[in-house]
Amino acid sequence: MVPAAGVGRRMGGNTPKQYLQLAGKTVIEHTLDRLLTHPQIAGVCVALSEGDPYWPQLPIAKVPKILLADGGRERCDSVLSGLNRLTDVAAEDDWVLVHDAARPCLRPGDIDKLIAESQASGVGGILAVPVHDTVKQAGAAGDTIEKTVPRERLWRAFTPQMFRLQQLRAALVAALEKGAVVTDEASAMEMAGYHPRLVEGAVDNIKITRPEDLPLAEYYLSQSVME
Repeated sequence: MVPAAGVGRRMGGNTPKQYLQLAGKTVIEHTLDRLLTHPQIAGVCVALSEGDPYWPQLPIAKVPKILLADGGRERCDSVLSGLNRLTDVAAEDDWVLVHDAARPCLRPGDIDKLIAESQASGVGGILAVPVHDTVKQAGAAGDTIEKTVPRERLWRAFTPQMFRLQQLRAALVAALEKGAVVTDEASAMEMAGYHPRLVEGAVDNIKITRPEDLPLAEYYLSQSVME
């Protein structure tokens, strides 16, 4: 499941970040290639904004293994829409991976690792990286340090995040009905009482958010280690 209805305001410009050019293709084409070519992934559902003018122009839009769903106002709305779409073709206990459209540098080996460890956990899991930098918490004004946060048990949450279809769907519905802030799929599962597995992935699985991320992603894609 790939939510791709965002506009990427921090990138600037008029083109959504998933449709920016990167190493000869759009960002989302690289991302989808990583998923579609993996032998354990049966297909991909992409959630698009209404009237998206970019998607129909892409060659990948004609790939039979891709299903489309309506995107929502927030990322979590798009994910839920995609999960609802998947109920037409998948069983309730099938595993679903949710991956950011703007993470084109996902390593196949990390997909292998996430699938194996998530299935072994029984609950699911996420790709993540331990925090190594010193972390500061800002004061109320946001421009001064209030305190240093211990980093020993802190992780940076990446995607994909992998859970069973119906469990994740139910967790998202419950969280949204409460008006909770759902920043990723794991947070919804946490609210439902689950404890997802942390699966350490590669730090080069970056999310393209700012203009300077594009040349960095192009560098990572050019390295054989990405295979």
